[in-house]
Amino acid sequence: MLIDRLAEYVSACFSGIWIESHEHQDALAEIARLCHREHWALATWDIDRGLERPGLAGEAASVSAPDPLAAIRSLGALASADGSALLVLTNFHRFLGSAEVVQALIRQITAGKQNRTFVIILAPVVQIPTELEKLLVVIEHELPDRDQLAEIARSIATEAGELPAGPTLETVLDAASGLTRYEAEAAFSLSLVRHGRIAADAVWELKTGMLKKSGLLSLHRGQDDFSSLGGLASLKAFCKRSLLRTGGDKAHKRPRGVLLLGVPGTGKSAFAKTLGQETGRPTLLLDVGALMGSLVGQSEQNIRQALRIADAMAPAILFVDECEKALSGAASSGQSDSGVSARLFGSLLTWMNDHTSDVYLVATCNDISKLPPEFSRAERFDGIFFLNLPDRAEKDAIWQLYRAQFELDPTQRLPQDESWTGAEIRACCRLAALLDLPLVQAAQNVVPVAVTAAESVDRLRSWASGRCLSADQPGIYRSQISSKARRRVNRDPSAN
Repeated sequence: MLIDRLAEYVSACFSGIWIESHEHQDALAEIARLCHREHWALATWDIDRGLERPGLAGEAASVSAPDPLAAIRSLGALASADGSALLVLTNFHRFLGSAEVVQALIRQITAGKQNRTFVIILAPVVQIPTELEKLLVVIEHELPDRDQLAEIARSIATEAGELPAGPTLETVLDAASGLTRYEAEAAFSLSLVRHGRIAADAVWELKTGMLKKSGLLSLHRGQDDFSSLGGLASLKAFCKRSLLRTGGDKAHKRPRGVLLLGVPGTGKSAFAKTLGQETGRPTLLLDVGALMGSLVGQSEQNIRQALRIADAMAPAILFVDECEKALSGAASSGQSDSGVSARLFGSLLTWMNDHTSDVYLVATCNDISKLPPEFSRAERFDGIFFLNLPDRAEKDAIWQLYRAQFELDPTQRLPQDESWTGAEIRACCRLAALLDLPLVQAAQNVVPVAVTAAESVDRLRSWASGRCLSADQPGIYRSQISSKARRRVNRDPSAN
């Protein structure tokens, strides 16, 4: 907890402390309780109220010092021979562009080692000037955990029947994970007004708005599960079993994710979006290209913040689509973008290797040869799956699924669908419904990718053979190249 870590740093005489928090009132309340318990002097400052001295009963005596320089210099007057004095500067990152303020902080933090006075900067971001980097230690005010969220829910739902129990309560707490205390109270209150009880729907609504405000992640809330996706039996079973398995030491047995390699249109993105609905987890969409910022260091900060949000929203699915397009430039990043892509890639690799949150990464790509080899090494993913063109049984299931979805006559004759993907079968059904045509005629408007990009598809199959798991059946994928597709070589010298 914040109060315990702050007590340790003060006892160790770290005279400059930066607390990263989005909940200033809660952080200030914890700091006040600590000072009351340890009999330390406390003063707070913000640009609106100036300098204040909170009393033991909770009242604040205003000392009126709206000038940030005056507030810093006033800390020396709080020093005593037998105790510590803390000055909390709220949202003070806004004033660190001033050379005078920075110099005053340096002098005060240095003097604090002798007279046990402590400067605490309370801000929602960490933006430390170079001059102060070695003088400040950073503490993160963590978001509420499940027990704290349950306590907030109990404080909001005071009437009988308003607070769910058992698995329903666990679903609500899963949805509320990653919210601040203020946001959780608002979400639970909105749910009570709307439904008469605390439910997950209102929490998800607020959470979606939170992600939109960040602009770093988006939340997919579809209704389709595995029943809406034909084929991929082995991949479905593998992911569902690893995500729904309970028990054991979570630190050692947590699932990591899967890398999906395959022909375009074989259902890689659709699988990632249905996985969340199937397992009851939110699906977060991470667009690596959208993380690029125009300012120095902004891109690196964006990906770290996006991954922190993903960790806070666990358990969740994190979906990175067509990752080779976003990460393929990491090798030449030093010549093309001053190393930004390489640093983004490094941050993602570090998170994949070290994160302990229950976030399941699903990454898709169409050409794995463009990815750096360290991205797909063992222990980055639980498995690398190859999604091949569907076989006859899978095609029949996909035809049945989309004919029902687009309300087409199930008895009509099917077109020749050799080398078709699931996306092409869906396109044929959609065009038949749109143009009011039989499937055979609608198929004349569909040219399969296995024809338009035959060389790329063959090369992809050859690479995946023996290297990837099969998404359709258990075991390693083995390419089956027909004799017709093989190049015929005439061995008769007289024919040359």
